[in-house]
Amino acid sequence: MNRIFVAIAAVLLAAGCGVETVSTAATAAVAKQKEIEAGKKTMENAQQQVQQSMEQVQKAAEKAGETDKQ
Repeated sequence: MNRIFVAIAAVLLAAGCGVETVSTAATAAVAKQKEIEAGKKTMENAQQQVQQSMEQVQKAAEKAGETDKQ
């Protein structure tokens, strides 16, 4: 009977360690997801800035072209 109790206690302790591991992994996954979302926002902002810069260069080139024609 004592052996069964010890075996059950050992299984419960091992399961408890597994729960902690799963919890730690879930926390890490949430942190990584937030990091990915922040990276996507940063990338979108950079793309918008590049697009704005390209539009400004295009406008400047068009303006310079108009000046050359006159």
